[in-house]
Amino acid sequence: MKRIVIASNNSGKLQEFCHLLEPLGIQVLPQSAFNVTEAEEPYYTFVENALAKARHASKYTGLPALADDSGICVDALSGGPGVYSARYAGEPKSDERNNQKLIEALRILPDRNAHYYCIIVLVRFADDPQPIITDGIWHGRIVLEPHGEGGFGYDPYFSLPDLGKTAAELSIEQKNLISHRGKALARMTERIKEDTLSHV
Repeated sequence: MKRIVIASNNSGKLQEFCHLLEPLGIQVLPQSAFNVTEAEEPYYTFVENALAKARHASKYTGLPALADDSGICVDALSGGPGVYSARYAGEPKSDERNNQKLIEALRILPDRNAHYYCIIVLVRFADDPQPIITDGIWHGRIVLEPHGEGGFGYDPYFSLPDLGKTAAELSIEQKNLISHRGKALARMTERIKEDTLSHV
């Protein structure tokens, strides 16, 4: 696997994937380079949506494809927005409107504990019967005022009590070490290495 297509058009995700996969000698290509449209995400679980996206990208590019599905899960909202995180405030997708809706939902609630969840799926080909699947969780708390200029999504409002910072105040290197996506992708890189060695 010298080339992998990323089943996403999210520039923040692409930057994180490139940062972690390129040291393995893997060329990371966005699906937009092949004019692949975004796949439908009709499912109620992260794993089903990620698998659908990976198979879609692989089908139209002929390359191994990696997809993630991730979101923020808030305890007081019964795990919401969850799989609907990117479109929480409706279409078109907007980080600003999503954050506004989340803060309004939590403003009068005392429990603002939350976690980011990420699942990553890699298919070697479109109908791969043994996709590689890894996941990661990042615990924190939602704050009502944004802090930091980095990251994307809900990062400015996702506080990390142990660090005294939000996710948006971390460097990409710091974030990749401890984030949900960083953990899932670190596990994925190990699985890719194992898979590569098993086919030598």
